Amino acid sequence: MKETRLTPEDLAERWKVPTTTLSQWRWNGKGPQFIRLGKHIVYRLQDVELFEEQKLRRDTTHTGYVLASKEETRTERRG
Repeated sequence: MKETRLTPEDLAERWKVPTTTLSQWRWNGKGPQFIRLGKHIVYRLQDVELFEEQKLRRDTTHTGYVLASKEETRTERRG
């Protein structure tokens, strides 16, 4: 089975961000994992999808994963 890979341009289009943002994220270690093949950068689709899942939020104040139970969420918000 062939692995799907995205170029920085593909990913920038998917997320509607400039390629320079992706470049900065690579430099700072903030974005999804990537592969450097010589001078070329590619992202595995599975890594992009994992990164997207990890960024899911229930609301703007929630810092945990969407899949957290309601009890865990209440505990986190109480501090």
